[in-house]
Amino acid sequence: MKTRRTLNLWGPTSLAVLLAATLGAPVYAQEVAEQPPQVATPGLDADALASAEQVSAQRELPRGHFRLPEEGDIVGQYYTVTVEDPEETLLDIARRHNIGYEEIRMANPDVSLWVPGEGTEVIIPAQYILPPAERKGIVVNLSELRLYYYPENSPGIVETYPVSVGREEFATPVGMTQTTVKVKDPAWAPPSSMRREAAERGEPAPEIVPAGPNNPLGRHAILLGMPSYLIHGTNRPDGVGMRVSRGCIRMYPEDIESLYERVPSGTQVNLMDAPFKAGWGADGTLYVQSYPQLEENVGDFEPLLNAIERVESLTDEDLEIDYEQVRHAVESPNGRFVALYGPQAPAPAPESPAEKAPSERQGLFQDIELSATAESDSDA
Repeated sequence: MKTRRTLNLWGPTSLAVLLAATLGAPVYAQEVAEQPPQVATPGLDADALASAEQVSAQRELPRGHFRLPEEGDIVGQYYTVTVEDPEETLLDIARRHNIGYEEIRMANPDVSLWVPGEGTEVIIPAQYILPPAERKGIVVNLSELRLYYYPENSPGIVETYPVSVGREEFATPVGMTQTTVKVKDPAWAPPSSMRREAAERGEPAPEIVPAGPNNPLGRHAILLGMPSYLIHGTNRPDGVGMRVSRGCIRMYPEDIESLYERVPSGTQVNLMDAPFKAGWGADGTLYVQSYPQLEENVGDFEPLLNAIERVESLTDEDLEIDYEQVRHAVESPNGRFVALYGPQAPAPAPESPAEKAPSERQGLFQDIELSATAESDSDA
């Protein structure tokens, strides 16, 4: 009875992965690999970004590892690299520097993904505001397409890696869970829905995909307490950093291998969605950054109001914040750091007394209220 109860808590996917580790049975994970598309994006002011020299002190740590700041909420630095190999793609560069597809694309909108070209300068957006969550265990920020790990045995370290999450029709859920079983070289069984879709295309899918180069789970899988959801590798690393999975958390093979070896079973996993982040730099600068909102998590969520509340939770009433910059970050989400206050913030333009009423903050709240009223009228 005790065994049966434990297996029921794991769910069908967890049981299948466990059997894959012991008997060679398949893993029933909702997963499929896809090719990343080419996407055009707007321009970016590269003058605001720092050089590679700013991360020289970081090189002594392993890939993805950062020291938690003694003060503030920010780790890493932006820097640039120059393409030396004419055959290297932007995705090759991203993987080498621990950056995902969407991150490298948004940071370099004018650079070709497939042929950046020898001599091209590429921005590496390796600076992160830690997500607004307890700094414990694993935190996956879905909109950011990034995983953070706070190892219990290294309290002064945070690790962060790009991930893929579920596309809209197979959205990764939000919630608290934990790691359960870890499996190396898992077999995989495509779900029945996927086999039906393949059959309709005249491409019948196999019932079981054994471990090997054709296995979309890669060589390492970490099961979660949520049935049918895993953190795992991939045989198509070009798609890491996109919304392409069927709900699972997908990582570069080298990143999941590292995590697999060190994350103990029972580690807390927080699947959250914070498209807008704010945090203090060590020099007293308040930064924000914004990512595209996941449509399935919108609901009654008001992005601009949430952003204002987040900024106000970190500031005193007497600080003058340029809320127009907050609005711009929310309406043009591209992951870039925006300095709102402090040494790195742009000096405010002088205003005459007649231009100061009403305040920017009041104006933004008024816009939100008007927008909500208009939506209610249209529903009626």
